[in-house]
Amino acid sequence: MKKIIHRANERGIAEHGWLHSRFSFSFADYYNPDKMGFGLLRVINDDEVEPGSGFGTHPHNNMEIITIVQEGTLTHKDSMGSVSQITPGEIQVMSAGSGITHSEYNHSAVEAVKLLQIWIFPRERNLKPRYDQRRFDLSGISSGIKTVVSGVKDESTLYINQDAAISLGRLEKDKYCNYKNYFKGNGAYLFVLDGSINIDKEELKTRDAAGIYDTDEFAFNASSDTNFIVFEVPMN
Repeated sequence: MKKIIHRANERGIAEHGWLHSRFSFSFADYYNPDKMGFGLLRVINDDEVEPGSGFGTHPHNNMEIITIVQEGTLTHKDSMGSVSQITPGEIQVMSAGSGITHSEYNHSAVEAVKLLQIWIFPRERNLKPRYDQRRFDLSGISSGIKTVVSGVKDESTLYINQDAAISLGRLEKDKYCNYKNYFKGNGAYLFVLDGSINIDKEELKTRDAAGIYDTDEFAFNASSDTNFIVFEVPMN
């Protein structure tokens, strides 16, 4: 097993008044040649959108875009005619394919929206754009992991055009988790939402991450009650 460690305080920063962003990988005006992504995982943006603000209509193509809202309500509109609200517990997948435009807005007058936006390079290019959204109930999970997005057409997950998977997890203090790859040869990017995890003699705290590769299985444990995400992607 090989790994790389990315600390929360090493991420890129963008402050735009209405938008507060932290970038795990190079994005917009933040450029770090050592952080151009992890395998085919290109973007993890940790965003906070102020009340009455949002992203105006803008284009995307040939990218699998996943949005995970953690707090507040985000309104989505796109050129396919999709209009939806994304709230905590719901996950949105947008396969940009041959091209799409969309906007995302926080209509609340008082509450900020906190979200993660993830970009993964697709398996095939220039496919017809596609949108999907689903609520996942993790309320019954005290320690465990649930795959919510995958490149396998399965009723239990949202589908993306890539041999990849995204899993949400929770661990109570001192509990262990063993992660097995969906796809042989993939790497896994373990991102701590809150709490702390120990993996291979490294402690990861809130918003720290570890990229793990050259293995199809790895284990870790929680040193406090912890929520985390595993992004599993091809490495080339």
